[in-house]
Amino acid sequence: MSAEMVEQIRTRVAEALRPVSLEVLDEGHLHVGHAGEGQGHYRVRVTSEAFAGLLPLKRHRLVYDAVGALMGDGIHALAIEAHAPGEAP
Repeated sequence: MSAEMVEQIRTRVAEALRPVSLEVLDEGHLHVGHAGEGQGHYRVRVTSEAFAGLLPLKRHRLVYDAVGALMGDGIHALAIEAHAPGEAP
């Protein structure tokens, strides 16, 4: 399921934000011992023109909007690193 979820996240973010770079990581193994243990923890690193001039909160909202219903139904936690082209990660 994890590889499928990574691909679903990647597809939704790519379609919504047309990124110049996109990385989706399954970090479930880092969260052993608390709620959602071992599953549903992901990190998205994305660079997109859509983020130009936006504050981090708005950038994160765009990513959350892209993954939509997956939040709470496959995604327990989502870490987001969102940058516009030319910004240091």
